Amino acid sequence: MTIFRITYIFLIIFFFSFKAEAQDSVEGRVIQFSGVVITGDSLKPVPFVNIRIKGTSLGTLGNVEGFFSFVAHTGDTILFSSIGYKLSTYYIPDSLTANRYTLFQMMQNDTLLLTESVIYPWSDIDALEYAIIQHRVPENDYDRAMKNLAREEMKERGKFMPMDGSMNYRHQMQQNVSKNYWNGGYMPNQLLNPFAWAQFFKAWKEGKFKKQD
Repeated sequence: MTIFRITYIFLIIFFFSFKAEAQDSVEGRVIQFSGVVITGDSLKPVPFVNIRIKGTSLGTLGNVEGFFSFVAHTGDTILFSSIGYKLSTYYIPDSLTANRYTLFQMMQNDTLLLTESVIYPWSDIDALEYAIIQHRVPENDYDRAMKNLAREEMKERGKFMPMDGSMNYRHQMQQNVSKNYWNGGYMPNQLLNPFAWAQFFKAWKEGKFKKQD
């Protein structure tokens, strides 16, 4: 009975040791994989590179200076990807003896050519439908500028446009300059100015004081 137990224990130990060696040979040795990702033409760091072990979801993200560090195995294939750069790969040699490995990984720029898209702003969907169905859309920038800068339309808009911050500031500065100019003296009384009265009667005849709807 004792010999049977010893043999059974020996077989269990041999089985687990063989399984551990086989798993280690398949996955490779565990190492600390570190490095810096740089561009291939200017050798500048590539920030925030997505680094992943091929076939798995394990990996890390490089920092703003392109540095990265994570745990990997010998024999792993590392994928480096970033927007604006071509996908780059690196194979960790399975013959490494040290438990650390450092790499300077280069990435090449990837040029993307996109078709031109022109976006026209509209206030709401009804205005967009009206422009498409009934309104003639200007064909070029000059036609659009002539329409938006029409003299009569700008005049009508100016009547109901309130003063902005710049105009209010200028008006206040003019008031202060006028007060400082007559500081220590008497400001002229416009009630005794014949030219002011002439302008008043002229504006009155032209109907500028009438209430506008």
